[in-house]
Amino acid sequence: MRRFWLSRAYLPGDTAAGGWASEVEITTDAAGLITAVQPGRAAAVDAVRLDGPVLPGLANLHSHAFQRAMAGLAEIAGPAGDDFWTWRETMYRFALTLSPEDVEAIAAQLYAEMLAQGYTAVGEFHYLHHQTDGRPYDDRAELSWRILAAAEQTGMALTHLPVLYATGGFGKPASERQRRFLHDIDGYAALLERLRPRLTGRHRLGMAPHSLRAVPAEMLRAALSLDASGPVHIHIAEQTGEVAECEAFTGQRPVQWLLDHAAVDARWCLVHATHMTADETARLAASQAVAGLCPTTEANLGDGLFPAVEYLRQGGRFGIGSDSHISINAAEELRWLEYGQRLFHRGRNMLSGAPGAATPGAATGPKLFDAAAAGGAQALQQPTGAIAVGRRADFVLLDGNAAQFAGLPPERLLDAWIFSGQPNAVREVYVGGERVVAEGRHVKAEAIAARYRAVMRKLLSS
Repeated sequence: MRRFWLSRAYLPGDTAAGGWASEVEITTDAAGLITAVQPGRAAAVDAVRLDGPVLPGLANLHSHAFQRAMAGLAEIAGPAGDDFWTWRETMYRFALTLSPEDVEAIAAQLYAEMLAQGYTAVGEFHYLHHQTDGRPYDDRAELSWRILAAAEQTGMALTHLPVLYATGGFGKPASERQRRFLHDIDGYAALLERLRPRLTGRHRLGMAPHSLRAVPAEMLRAALSLDASGPVHIHIAEQTGEVAECEAFTGQRPVQWLLDHAAVDARWCLVHATHMTADETARLAASQAVAGLCPTTEANLGDGLFPAVEYLRQGGRFGIGSDSHISINAAEELRWLEYGQRLFHRGRNMLSGAPGAATPGAATGPKLFDAAAAGGAQALQQPTGAIAVGRRADFVLLDGNAAQFAGLPPERLLDAWIFSGQPNAVREVYVGGERVVAEGRHVKAEAIAARYRAVMRKLLSS
């Protein structure tokens, strides 16, 4: 048993201080799971003290780790205009340059940065599988092991989502540029079996059919038969071009087709789902699946805006991810989720309600945080997102002396963290009761960053 004492902790349920409780004693078991939560307790001599406001860790439900190294390299205008599809060509070229050692170093840097921002679990949507010429490694899970090694180095809880990728579009063969991504169903099944024994403890194994354009219907059905209980993540309806191609090929829009042809339920995460009709929005909300929203990447790629007001009004669930890692900041993802709706609807506090539209007197920050924490934990099947019995002891200690919190009552802290913070206000982070961030930096930041800088020098010189 370990014991923690939190001077202020954000706990589930309504309290007089808007979810905040004082002098909270937490006990944990050998697995790092919380066994007791007791507010109003004096600090025991053997307790680890966390003095300041403590949040539960958030799940980052959508990550392509290798893209951390290309953030900022695709911001140069092309001769004929730029969009998601031209950005994708840059990504393909970059993906073909990476060695296994590069993949591990980049992922470790990314996860260290995520932890320093308050993310304590990540959903790695991993589609970089093979050698640069497209041949499988002798160990077909070589690059997945590199992702797992990065998670172990940093202390990040990992939900690994190996991607099934087979075609280059609806009814189109894959291109040579996609050669590192491709599997047939037998090879994909073998990859999952290779990974399953080692993804235990704080790590989980799921699956990720890349998208309807990359996984034909019969292959999707076969993949879903491989695992009846783990998380299933899929890119869907991110771009209007994708929606038009899906309609032309299947006669249905992407979300409509998926809901009609797959048993979409609470283990599913539909990533982006940007372009939906009102009927699709209502049906997705009713399915209990999670919408995986990545506002900074969606803005960077010019995807469009998710219909969040309508979706939440229908009781829909969501979580957040940093996707291409143009930004690695949980507060910024939540801020831009709300700001996107403000810009579109030309109003304020658009997502402050439950179940959806603004509620008089409701604070927006806690509504966003609570929904993202619950949705992210569900999508990754990780016991995070709340300081409660049975959850993992994932604690995010904010700097109570930061200027953005000066003089604020507890019920305003989440609004301030999300909407008024510029410097990172995260001071310490614990995953499963183990400290991984101290004084705002990962405890292994220097060694991890040194390896990452060496990789970047090599990549940028070639």
